Amino acid sequence: MELVVFDLDGTLLNNRSQISAYTKQTLRLLNDNNIAYTVATGRTQYSAQAIIHDHGFVLPHIYSNGVITWDPRQNALSMDNELTMDEVQLIIDSSFAQNITPFISTINDQHQHAIFHPPIRHAVEQRLIDNFYANTNDISVHDIHQMPKDVRITNISLIGDAQEIDNIQDSINAETHLIAYSGPAIEGNGLKWMDIHHRDASKGSALKQLRERMNLSRIICFGDSDNDLSMFDVSNESYATANAKSDIKKAATAVIGHHNEDGVAHFLRERFNL
Repeated sequence: MELVVFDLDGTLLNNRSQISAYTKQTLRLLNDNNIAYTVATGRTQYSAQAIIHDHGFVLPHIYSNGVITWDPRQNALSMDNELTMDEVQLIIDSSFAQNITPFISTINDQHQHAIFHPPIRHAVEQRLIDNFYANTNDISVHDIHQMPKDVRITNISLIGDAQEIDNIQDSINAETHLIAYSGPAIEGNGLKWMDIHHRDASKGSALKQLRERMNLSRIICFGDSDNDLSMFDVSNESYATANAKSDIKKAATAVIGHHNEDGVAHFLRERFNL
């Protein structure tokens, strides 16, 4: 079985974090021609599902950079390399040192998602709660003091001034057991987002498990950023969008069109004669 694997932001999605009409039609063509595809994203499950839920993604999904694999056909969820409480405290301390609020993503045994956070420090953080977290029924938001001790922590997200985020990233990536990924935030100029995970969690490790589980003969993947490199390493073909970072382009089989110009969709139509 051959499997096509998409990163979302900067790859399959346009610069409004949407699947364009042309890409939607391309996904339908893949489905009509029995070409299997799925997603491997740094986004959490609740965030990605709001975008892809009605576009034929029926095979197992990889979320939170490999921490979560979810099979929508059986509503079966598995987790690897979640964060410990000691690691969470280290991240909180590093965030506080830069006056940034950490958002702690969690899952309980009933597969219910929740966000826990300390007091909000900036308007952009409050907008994130008001405009995103508050507009979904799939997740609840709570004060950090309400966080259960036995909850499973998938990742921690941050948003803030680019320099402050870079300072936190340098601090986190100096730790042997943690890794942070960041990029420009759509919420405003001069802002960046960042996700922090256990270093052993990666799209590549999750995809490797998926290859064995599904007996995949070939993997074709698409990405644009640092968290896609591990996925490129385990794939037979890997394609970087024109907007990708330079080291991602160097690691790819080839460079395709820009994510805001349906680069992935145009490539797929040519690659599979759709």
